[in-house]
Amino acid sequence: MTYTYRPRGVCSREMKLELEGGIIKSLQIAGGCHGNLQGISRLVEGMPAEEAIRRLKGIRCGFKDTSCPDQLSRALEEALQSEGKQ
Repeated sequence: MTYTYRPRGVCSREMKLELEGGIIKSLQIAGGCHGNLQGISRLVEGMPAEEAIRRLKGIRCGFKDTSCPDQLSRALEEALQSEGKQ
């Protein structure tokens, strides 16, 4: 299943992720800090979505209440809910 998420409160503009059986198969992030987000994408590919959520949820960027990793955890939560409904 492919899922598209529009992050809020961060520099990245769009996250496209592919889940298969709760495993992150691929992740592309548009906008934001390219090197950091490319690194995060490679680190989470092949990881169970629940594990990535556990590791990334609540991370903050500077004085913001969220961050790109935190927004990714929210995207994954929504994608898992959608995957369960199919």
